Amino acid sequence: MKIFGVGMNYIQHNKELDGALYKPEHPVIFTKADSALLKDRKPFFIPDWCQRVDYEAEVVVRICRLGKGIPARFAHRYYDAVTVGIDFTARDMQEEARKLGNPWTICKGFDGSAAIGEWVEKEKFRDVQALDFHLDINGQTVQVGNTCEMLYKIDELIAYLSQFFTLKTGDLLYTGTPVGVGPVKIDDHLEGFLEDRKVLDFTCK
Repeated sequence: MKIFGVGMNYIQHNKELDGALYKPEHPVIFTKADSALLKDRKPFFIPDWCQRVDYEAEVVVRICRLGKGIPARFAHRYYDAVTVGIDFTARDMQEEARKLGNPWTICKGFDGSAAIGEWVEKEKFRDVQALDFHLDINGQTVQVGNTCEMLYKIDELIAYLSQFFTLKTGDLLYTGTPVGVGPVKIDDHLEGFLEDRKVLDFTCK
């Protein structure tokens, strides 16, 4: 199983990080190790080797068939379910890596950094590219987004990825986070919602 992530895919989040509204020339792709996956409401243990870990709520899609070199017009056939996940990021380490032009492997791909919610079949929704989602922490909404705001749409991302990687059943794609990211602390309770469905629920330790 491969876990793909997309950076800088919501324009207001790009301003939040870099102070400017912009669209990257190509999708910004990174990967997470399979040991990053955090599911079944298991707690997230905040690592002690960094100073700040940020939550990034994202819509995640599940690849359902083998594919390589997929045209964007056929990409919808290659995923069957969606959910909300958290792309945890060691922010201080990422900021240093970006300054130096270094990879994001550790700051994005460490153990437990890919929290995943309960899957919902995509046919349950009229349009996966028009989904409201939000994240609550301790009962307060901290992030709100809609998949229509993506700079690179889901089908475009799948087509782009499949140029370089053979996509396989069970691979996951974290599609980017909207504005509103911030740090987590011990005992925080995170709940993720897709439309009116709560699909993600866990605590930080």
